[in-house]
Amino acid sequence: MIRLSNVTKRYSSSRDAAALDGIDLTIERGEFVAVMGPSGSGKTTMLNIVGLIDTPSSGRYVFGDEDLSSRSVDELTDLRRRHVSFIFQSFHLISDLTVYENVELPLRYQKVPRARWATRVREVLELVGLDSRTKQYPDELSGGQQQRVSIARALVNDPSLILADEPTGNLDSRNGADVMEMLGVMQREGATVVMVTHSPARAAQADRVVHLLDGRIVASAAR
Repeated sequence: MIRLSNVTKRYSSSRDAAALDGIDLTIERGEFVAVMGPSGSGKTTMLNIVGLIDTPSSGRYVFGDEDLSSRSVDELTDLRRRHVSFIFQSFHLISDLTVYENVELPLRYQKVPRARWATRVREVLELVGLDSRTKQYPDELSGGQQQRVSIARALVNDPSLILADEPTGNLDSRNGADVMEMLGVMQREGATVVMVTHSPARAAQADRVVHLLDGRIVASAAR
């Protein structure tokens, strides 16, 4: 599914320390991988490269069977829209859109027939237990409910790769456990899941834990 080979990322000046320094990582299709490390270790940079938001300064990235080295920005954007979804710690919902409209939004950028939108939105909202909240706005929901909306939005275009950046960081233990269960459901339905977390307990629920330090992988161990 994903293969990073000697991937390096530098920002600003070549004199700066590399945000990523020669990363080699393979993630199999359908695998659930947790990424851990202290602040500044390169976790978010790696997630952004894997998610096609950023590109390496050097090295090779193979997504599926495609080497992305020569792809244009427009091609990478199209690939990301079709195959990748993100779940963030801070939800990133649009406050003046309803729950339904927030979840529907990704479909507007896909080649999904408009007649299919309503059915698909209601399917994923039912999955996360919010099918009765379609007309409410984000500020009318609890933090756990807002994260469920962001998960529904991530699922609505049926992505093959889900990237979660501290998805339980703003939640209490019960809602955090619910989010982890939903990530497990996504994996069981065939998605590949990569999650950045500071929580050893959450990381232990993944198939494998990758540890970063100073832009390098220092450990990678199966659960």
